[in-house]
Amino acid sequence: MSDTFHIVCPACDRTNRLPRAKPGQMAKCGQCGASLFPGKPIELGGERFKRHVARNDIPVMVDFWAPWCGPCRAMAPVFEQAAREFEPAARFVKVNVDADPGLASELGIQGIPALFVFRNGQVVSRQAGMMDPTALRRWIAEASRH
Repeated sequence: MSDTFHIVCPACDRTNRLPRAKPGQMAKCGQCGASLFPGKPIELGGERFKRHVARNDIPVMVDFWAPWCGPCRAMAPVFEQAAREFEPAARFVKVNVDADPGLASELGIQGIPALFVFRNGQVVSRQAGMMDPTALRRWIAEASRH
């Protein structure tokens, strides 16, 4: 295992190399100075989404949602809490399927909320439907081990 890992900045999308020995919570982007771990999900779509999924060396947890979806709105605070708990061990991302229907189609999403875990650009786990906080924590922990 390398002494460093790569994290894509949630603000400017630059890939940063971080030492594993330093606490990630305090890490800042070398280009724009933004926090690399804001403790909340970041909204992504299109090429930005693809860059984050491909270039982050930590698991990327993705919530595919839509503003009109009641279960999606109910899932939002649960997913936000998970981001506060699990960062910097994982990146948390939200993708609005109405704003990026091509991405949802490409991934075969048929119902929302749909939760995915990506590692090294590949889907390692997916889950359809809303989860309570305990089930989400358990799913994230299991999916992160892949």
